[in-house]
Amino acid sequence: MRFETRGLVITYPGQSRPALNGVNMSAPSGSFYAVLGPNGSGKSTLMKGLLGVANPDRGTALVAERNVGDWDRKALARVIGAVSQSETVSFPITVREMVAMGRYPHLRPLEGEGEKDRAAIREALEVCDVTSLANRDLSTLSGGELQRVRIARALAQEPRALVLDEPTSSLDIKHEMEILELLKQSVASGLTVILITHGLDLAARFADRMLLLSEGQVAAEGTPDEVMNEETLAEVYGWPVIVEWEPTTGSPRVTPLHS
Repeated sequence: MRFETRGLVITYPGQSRPALNGVNMSAPSGSFYAVLGPNGSGKSTLMKGLLGVANPDRGTALVAERNVGDWDRKALARVIGAVSQSETVSFPITVREMVAMGRYPHLRPLEGEGEKDRAAIREALEVCDVTSLANRDLSTLSGGELQRVRIARALAQEPRALVLDEPTSSLDIKHEMEILELLKQSVASGLTVILITHGLDLAARFADRMLLLSEGQVAAEGTPDEVMNEETLAEVYGWPVIVEWEPTTGSPRVTPLHS
């Protein structure tokens, strides 16, 4: 599933400056596409634009070569699994019930789970290492455990694409790497993954292509080798850096320097 924006401009009510200003990006079908940039650069707004949650002032956001606004919302939910930066659950719910919510787009009103639904839920619980938490109330989980449950819910949808906003921000090293490896394996199976992250080094290690945003505009787009440029990164982040090739991972590594 391909994602594309053409001259996308999004301005929030009451704001004089666009959160996104003329953004062009293209995430090919079956690719691992990382979106990076400083705080306030427009990363989360881009996610909202791609999901049709934020309406553009100008330009277009395309999902599978169709304007996202032309998609039926339930049909879109069947093909895209989304994990936002945060969410609030204000009622008692178990981990298993939360993950099962990923099956809702596939069910008719009042229809109960079938064996296919239960199998998708079991697999999602397993791959996110939360099977042992299935009967726990969501309110008793740590931040990292909750994040893995939210990713499991997205995977339970059996989508054609995953769009994730900082999905590993609360995770320890083990679970962060497991989730990134899982996303890479998902790409190998044909899914398109769009990952919004602050992790330059890990993005360069796992992504096929990267988009670097600065103040709502595209500062660079391309392969990790093309985007991880010392001058560009220093200008975007406002801090001197050195970019070195890491032979162990076979990817660029960014080291901040003294100012």
